[in-house]
Amino acid sequence: MIPEAKNAVKRIVGYPEEPIPVVTVGQWAHSLSKDPGRGAINYVKGLFPITGWISRYNLGWLTGDLIAGLTVGIVAVPQSMSYAQACIATLPVQYGLYSTFVGTLVYSLFATSKDVNIGPVAVMSLTVSQIISYVNQHYPDRWSSPEIATTIAFICGFIVLALGLLRLGWIVEFIPAPAVSGYMTGSAINIVSGQVPGLMGLTGFDTRAATYKVIINSLKHLPKTQLDAAFGLTGLASLYMIRMTCDYMIRRFPRRQRIFFFLSVFRNAFVIVILTIASWLYCRHRKSHSGKYPIKVLGTVPRGFQDMGAPTIDADLISALAPQLPVATIILVLEHIAISRSFGRVNNYKINPNQELIAIGVTNTIGTLFGAYPATGSFSRSALSSKSGVRTPAAGLVSSVVVLVALYGLTPAFYWIPSAALSAVIIHAVADLVASPRQVYSYWRVSPIEFVIWFAAVLVTVFSTIEDGIYTAICTSLALLLVRVARPRGYFLGRVKVQANPKSSDGARDVFVPLTPKGTLMNPGIKVTPPAPGIVVYRFEESLLYPNSHLFNSGIVDYVKENTRRGKDFSNVSVRDRPWNDPGPRPGQDLNIENLNKPILHAIVLDFSGISHIDTTAVQALIDTRIEVDRWADRPVEFHFATILSPWIRRALIAGGFGVGTPASSIPTEIASVVPYREGRSLPGFPEPVDLESVLPTSVTEEPRIEVEETAPVNLEDTPFFHFDLASAVQAAESGLSRMEPVSRSSLSKDDIKQIDQASSSEC
Repeated sequence: MIPEAKNAVKRIVGYPEEPIPVVTVGQWAHSLSKDPGRGAINYVKGLFPITGWISRYNLGWLTGDLIAGLTVGIVAVPQSMSYAQACIATLPVQYGLYSTFVGTLVYSLFATSKDVNIGPVAVMSLTVSQIISYVNQHYPDRWSSPEIATTIAFICGFIVLALGLLRLGWIVEFIPAPAVSGYMTGSAINIVSGQVPGLMGLTGFDTRAATYKVIINSLKHLPKTQLDAAFGLTGLASLYMIRMTCDYMIRRFPRRQRIFFFLSVFRNAFVIVILTIASWLYCRHRKSHSGKYPIKVLGTVPRGFQDMGAPTIDADLISALAPQLPVATIILVLEHIAISRSFGRVNNYKINPNQELIAIGVTNTIGTLFGAYPATGSFSRSALSSKSGVRTPAAGLVSSVVVLVALYGLTPAFYWIPSAALSAVIIHAVADLVASPRQVYSYWRVSPIEFVIWFAAVLVTVFSTIEDGIYTAICTSLALLLVRVARPRGYFLGRVKVQANPKSSDGARDVFVPLTPKGTLMNPGIKVTPPAPGIVVYRFEESLLYPNSHLFNSGIVDYVKENTRRGKDFSNVSVRDRPWNDPGPRPGQDLNIENLNKPILHAIVLDFSGISHIDTTAVQALIDTRIEVDRWADRPVEFHFATILSPWIRRALIAGGFGVGTPASSIPTEIASVVPYREGRSLPGFPEPVDLESVLPTSVTEEPRIEVEETAPVNLEDTPFFHFDLASAVQAAESGLSRMEPVSRSSLSKDDIKQIDQASSSEC
């Protein structure tokens, strides 16, 4: 315990203080230089996460990866061509295939997420289109569009790679979930409006102008609709009809949901094939004298990697791109990190932001050798991979093989794909990025001011540009951060007895102080009694906000896993059925004395006396913590909250399902999703979110009525897990612990019982 803590306690009890020793720079440097070789080895190994799980790869994982890889690959081919065309004819469609091939191949070697699929995405494609337009406007006919796009990928990839190698991934923590959702929603609206003219065959106006202008011009030009609309509208309607029909059949026949799921998955490929055949039958004999067909078709797609080679980096081009590089880099990072974290929380694993930056940096840098343009995480393909049962990042290798086959074997068939059909695919995929009303309402419920940030990002994106929308979301979020106090410290607490008169036991009371002395004002001579086994007590010092919520989640979960034992015995679980990211002990070592002597987690008590603000991302972190500790303990873990001073904090916690004693099955698992995970809602493990109004008190913004009697404890109505002070919260947690069933010796083997008895006798 540090001397400051010792002096603080001595001031309380009236003892003289001691001088505080000063830590020298040499001592600090010596503490950092311990075993530098091991640190260097761990750093290099951390650059290649595949080394941590490839040695445990098995046939069970291979089956899931093959299915997911083939499924995503079949969907990625038409999507990548569509997104390349989303640049409004500034890039040929084969560049989308190049980006998909490199993204799925390289990312699997560096990934810390098993679900994320790297490749062309709609928002990044539109940004590349706008940058190409900007360069051509200021430097006409100086550089080709592919050369500009490849240079963007190289420079942005190099910047992101440097951020990852320097371990600066924490920068993304300063942009909250509502801000990211706001610009993605505005970007989705922008992209959909820009694809409507291609869907209807409308020409004669700029489809890359502000969203509201594109919508107005599209309405003005509706009388000039071309025959392309017959293919585009038919394709779009077919995509939605197939999805809605399959969703209904999944609910109607749950035993056959796997069949209907894959029928829904292949709807993009099915619609493209049918419309391509129809286009060929209709257009093959109707070529005009000018060489045009009645509808716009894709045309010749070069076979293989015709544009492969070392990129040509022009210093003048880099100077011309400089004003546009920040927004391209931000989109590259934000979209990928948001998606990878979203699927990490859904599928119960943790991503490393620094390693993810390295992954997308390497992917885009190497992609320039193949002629690829910027690639990042795709939500739709990542969701598809997750729902297809992907087991490891190796599924990306299978997807890259599918794209490679398409590049070398299917390019002649691509000639007759209607451009309107590709626009339909884009609209259908991007429309799901628009935040749902339920999601927007959750922002309002948790933090109204963040709802304003979300709305401002959408509004600016629609009436200006994606670039302005991103800057608006970032600047308003940082302005809010300046008002609040970020990066709070927290401690795990134990109990000490404090009394005014050391010679008398009268007036003694329990005081909760940190268990570890590091960084606290505690006397090292004071004996701190840990909480009862199975109970964790944690105190915050400042507000819980989006920059520190991830650290809070990691700290609580890591402490629980270190100091309590896993509720599920992995000795009876085969290696092939274990999670890829948390395999547990090796077979034969699952049960040991050290783990059996640890308690099973029962309750977590959180002291909120120092918290004045809590936001949407922090509530999501609390929800993530609850889900992770429940899975670790293999039972519901109680969350008790003490000293909640603000009615807005109480409102936010109740919106997240805390305090009211609601069963875990009826509370939300994702209240701050960046993009809606809609198609997976009907599958097992993704229940429909319930209406929290049915479990909330009639008024959650007013302080609860407090009844105080002479000897009765304080009672908070309607919220049995919210407590007036920390002592009563710990007492309630311990009362619940006394009602738990003890571990039965009959559930253990004879050898385990013998080892426990021998260890107990040796300790005595």
